[in-house]
Amino acid sequence: MRIIVELSLAVILALVVGAGGGYYLRKTQGEAQIGSAEEEAKRIVAEAEAKGEAKKKEALAEAKEDIHRLRQELDRDTKERKSEMARQDRRLAQKEENLDHKLDALEKKEEALIAKDEELEKERQTIAHLHEKQKAELERISQMTTEDAKAMLMAEAESEMQHEKAKMIKEYEQQAKDEADKRARDIVSQAIQRCAADQVAETTVSVVALPNDEMKGRIIGREGRNIRALETLTGVDLVIDDTPEAVTLSGFDPVRREVARIALEKLITDGRIHPARIEEMVEKARREVDQRIKEAGEQATFDTGVHGLHPELVKLLGRLKYRTSYGQNVLNHSIEVSHLAGVMAAELGVDVMLAKRGGLLHDIGKSIDREGEGTHVSIGVDIARKYRESKDVINAIAAHHGDEEATTVESVLVAAADAISAARPGARRESLESYLKRLTRLEEIAKSFDGVENCYAIQAGREIRVMVKPDKVDDVASVALAHDVVKKIEAELEYPGQIKATIIRETRVVDYAK
Repeated sequence: MRIIVELSLAVILALVVGAGGGYYLRKTQGEAQIGSAEEEAKRIVAEAEAKGEAKKKEALAEAKEDIHRLRQELDRDTKERKSEMARQDRRLAQKEENLDHKLDALEKKEEALIAKDEELEKERQTIAHLHEKQKAELERISQMTTEDAKAMLMAEAESEMQHEKAKMIKEYEQQAKDEADKRARDIVSQAIQRCAADQVAETTVSVVALPNDEMKGRIIGREGRNIRALETLTGVDLVIDDTPEAVTLSGFDPVRREVARIALEKLITDGRIHPARIEEMVEKARREVDQRIKEAGEQATFDTGVHGLHPELVKLLGRLKYRTSYGQNVLNHSIEVSHLAGVMAAELGVDVMLAKRGGLLHDIGKSIDREGEGTHVSIGVDIARKYRESKDVINAIAAHHGDEEATTVESVLVAAADAISAARPGARRESLESYLKRLTRLEEIAKSFDGVENCYAIQAGREIRVMVKPDKVDDVASVALAHDVVKKIEAELEYPGQIKATIIRETRVVDYAK
C-alpha cells in the first residue's frame, strides 16, 4: 500500500515537472517568435520609409519638371501675344492714317459741293427771273391771266376725260351684258339638260272597270237611290252609258274624283251596294286619300331634299298631286321647278336650299285656290306667311309670275325654272295648232294699235313685247297703250295664267366718223 502511494506521488510529481517544463519551453518559443516578428515589422517599416522617400523625391522632381515646362509655354504664349498686339497696333495706325486721308478728301469735296450749290442757286434765280419775264410776255400776247389759262386747260381735260369715261363705261356695260347673256344661256341649258322629267297628261274624268254589265244596275239601285247617294256624298257625276263594263266619273276636283273612284272600287269588290254601305265606303276612301296626300307631300320633300316644312304645308303640298294645270300635274311640276332652280343656283353659287324651297312651294296656293278668293299667287303668299316661311321664300312665291319685284337672285331663278317647266314640249296638254293660233292672235291684237312698229310673243305666250315708233308714241302714250293692249287681250283671248305686256320705246341716233 505504501508502495502504491509512493508510486502515485512519483507519477504526480513527474506530471507536474513535465507540465512546468512544457510551459517554459512553449513560453521560450513564443517569445522568440514575437521577437522575430517585431524585427520583421521594423524591417518592413524601414523599407517602406525608404521607398516613400524615394517616391517623394521622384514626385518633387516631376513637379519641378512640369513647372519648368509650364513656364516655358507661358513665356512662349506671352511672346506670341505681344507680337500679335504689335501687329494689331501697326494695322490700327495704318487705318487711322487712311481715315485721315479720306476725311481730308471729303472735306475738299464738301467745299466743292458748297461752291456748286451757290452757283446753282444763282442759276435758279436767273431762270426764275427769265420765267417771270416769259410768263408776263405770254400773258401780254394771249391776253389771258395764268388762272384763266389753267381753268381753260382743266375744262378741256375734264371734257376729254368724261368722253373717254363714257366710252369705257359703254364698252364695259356691253361686255358685261354679253358675258352675262352667254353665262345665263349656259346655266339654263345645263339645268334643262340635267332635268329629265316624265309627264303624263291629266284629265277631268276617271274610268272604273266593272266585272260585268249587270253591276251597272246595282250601282244605279232601285229608282236611282244608290247613284244619287254616291253623287251626293262625293260631289262627282257618274256617267253610266253604253260603254261595256265601265263607269265614267266626271268632276273638276281631282280629290273628289279620286275619293269617288276608290269608294266605287271598294263597293264593287264588296258587292254590297246600298246607301248606308256607300256612306261607309266613301268615308274610308276619304281617309285613304288623306293618307295618300300626306305621303305624297312627304315624298316630295324627300325627293327635293327640302326639310323643316310645317306639317300642314306638307299636307297642302300633297294635295297638289290631285291638282292639274292644263294637264300638267302641279306636284310633279313643283318638284321639277325645285330641281331646276337648285341646279341653276348651284351654277351661280347662291343659296341652293333657298332656291329649292321656293321652287317647291311656288304653286302651293293652287292646293286651295278653288276653295277661296284670289289668285294662286296671293293665296300661296298668305299660306307661306301663316306657316312662318322666310321672307325670301315668300318673295319667290310672290314674284314667280311677276306680281311683285324679285328681291333675291333665288326668286329670279324660281321664276325662270317655272317658265322652263311649263313651256317645255309635252309639259302641258295643248295642241300645237291651238298653241300657234293663240300666239298668232296675241301678236295680232298688239299690232292692231296705231303706232306699233313690231311685236313678239315670248315666254310660251306669257309675255308680249311691243316695239312702238318713237316719233308717234311718246312716254305718256306708252303707258296708255300698255293698258289698252292688256284690256283687249283680256276681252278677246283665252289663255292660261296671265300675260305680261311690255311696251318698248327706243330712240337711236347713229352717225359715222369718216
